[in-house]
Amino acid sequence: MIIDGKKIAAKKYDHIKMSVETSTFSVTLGVILVWENAASLRYIKQKEKWAEFTGIKFVIKKLPKEISERRLLEEIEKMNKDDSINGFIVQMPLPRHISATKVTLAIAPEKDVDGFHPINVGKILIGDNSGFASCTPAGVMEIFKHENIELTGKNVCIVGASNIVGKPMSALLMNAWATVTVCNSRTMNLKLHTSKSDIVIMAAGVPGLLKVDMIHVGTTVIDVWFTVIDGKIHGDADFGTIEMVGNRITPVPGWVGVMTVAMLMENTFKAAKQQNS
Repeated sequence: MIIDGKKIAAKKYDHIKMSVETSTFSVTLGVILVWENAASLRYIKQKEKWAEFTGIKFVIKKLPKEISERRLLEEIEKMNKDDSINGFIVQMPLPRHISATKVTLAIAPEKDVDGFHPINVGKILIGDNSGFASCTPAGVMEIFKHENIELTGKNVCIVGASNIVGKPMSALLMNAWATVTVCNSRTMNLKLHTSKSDIVIMAAGVPGLLKVDMIHVGTTVIDVWFTVIDGKIHGDADFGTIEMVGNRITPVPGWVGVMTVAMLMENTFKAAKQQNS
């Protein structure tokens, strides 16, 4: 009953590769990297790997941790105006002296392949498919599609209301005619909401928050968040007991990273297609 995110991502990468190879235009993804910490470098390496696999050109601009906010915004504007770059991201996290909000707002919406700009968030909210959906929620929707999980009329509980996952996830699900409840780690009697849901999406950042007695048999659990404790990765759901009693569940780790990067590549191809249409 384990949902194989890596297998789903592999099919998505193959599809993107075919789309790039048969297109009449080139596709380029840009990355601005400030502060070369270990986690950021690991994420960048994955993005570069899959860009190369799919035939998407990869351009990276490395900047020192001490760079001023003004200088970073200038570099963002350069990528906004560079016609050779179809979409780009600014790798998070950023140093504390730089406002992530200002950085997000500075990226041109038509090149915002992370899907964080308010214009793209707004488009997703009203069901305008010309916008770019945030990559992790888009990856969840791809899982539902691949696994033939019907959403129309289903009760879906999202635990976590972040701008990156919970909020855009709720919009995508509403657009798919699901009945959506959004909770968080402080929701009183969380079990009341999860136990009546057909699908539970965990994105609260609280290890083991969802227990097996909080859901009914046959529930699909999508565990988005992970926390590292003593060198071990823990999801928000109690994976072992939930999987053991016959519920479909995503493993942690094992799906979030690959699906998120896959949807980033798809957004980049979409941006190139829009710019060349």
